[in-house]
Amino acid sequence: MPTFLHSDRELHWVSTPKLHINPAPCTKLRSWLLDKGSLTAKLIHLSDGEFRVQVLSQTHMRANRSEALALGITPHQLCLVREVLLLGNNQAWVFARSVLPLSSLVGVLRHLRKQGNRPLGAFLFSQPKLIRSPIALSLINRHHNYVPTAFMGNTAVWGRRSIFYVASKPLLVSEVFLPDFPGSTNMSLPNLGSPKIGSISVRSINVDAQQ
Repeated sequence: MPTFLHSDRELHWVSTPKLHINPAPCTKLRSWLLDKGSLTAKLIHLSDGEFRVQVLSQTHMRANRSEALALGITPHQLCLVREVLLLGNNQAWVFARSVLPLSSLVGVLRHLRKQGNRPLGAFLFSQPKLIRSPIALSLINRHHNYVPTAFMGNTAVWGRRSIFYVASKPLLVSEVFLPDFPGSTNMSLPNLGSPKIGSISVRSINVDAQQ
């Protein structure tokens, strides 16, 4: 039985067919983690339409080792990496990281180079032939440096990720449910509190204007 809460910086992702894990997410959060539909649509419904996307960063860089393996690309291949907050009722509910290989951003996917603050999920789930890999879960703490510390403090939070295929092109999307998400169950670690939106500096977007 896998045990989570590693102190090293590399996340350990467990695919959903192997979900005998310790500790395990609560029943309510588990249903969100394992849901195969559009998270964007569910968040819009949960917030009664008070939903928006705040871009934290968007830049060309290499995927980390785990992401490259999941995407089936070489470690040196450049990707468009976009990190955002998904806000409901002006609270940071979900941190999302998308890793889009530049080789995938052609044809119908080309416009994702300029996604801005539009939700990626709305586009993905509008694709009639969308294919999604099994969902993998991870328990994430601040030592992983995966989520901005200001939004989780010392709290351990659950995240999920999967690979989406559009026109046979792979895109990796991970989503981390933050302490302010309704139904989140934090681990027995002290929570230093979460900031009000706007109290964290947003990292600059670094994408070539012509792309």
